[in-house]
Amino acid sequence: MPQCLKEGATCMKTSFENNPVHHTRKIKARMRQLVDHLREDVGKVTEPKAQALFETSAEVLTRLVKAFDVYENKNEAAWRTEPMASRLKRRTIHASRR
Repeated sequence: MPQCLKEGATCMKTSFENNPVHHTRKIKARMRQLVDHLREDVGKVTEPKAQALFETSAEVLTRLVKAFDVYENKNEAAWRTEPMASRLKRRTIHASRR
């Protein structure tokens, strides 16, 4: 927890606490740990339904980690910071030039 210089003063969070990538990286690390745990447990249980549940859960979490990667890298249009209205306007302008 950030400390304030004066009692009762409004504290500003440090820059890493405000940075979403700081949080996404921490969450991804925990999801990867869970994926590893699930895959280890597939070999520890003998019930096929439990094995399928653990493996499916690991696959879903792996894809979720990839979604976090896409967010961090801003590879997907939905994650870019440019407002949708600006993108649509630009497309319309470019389309009229064709």
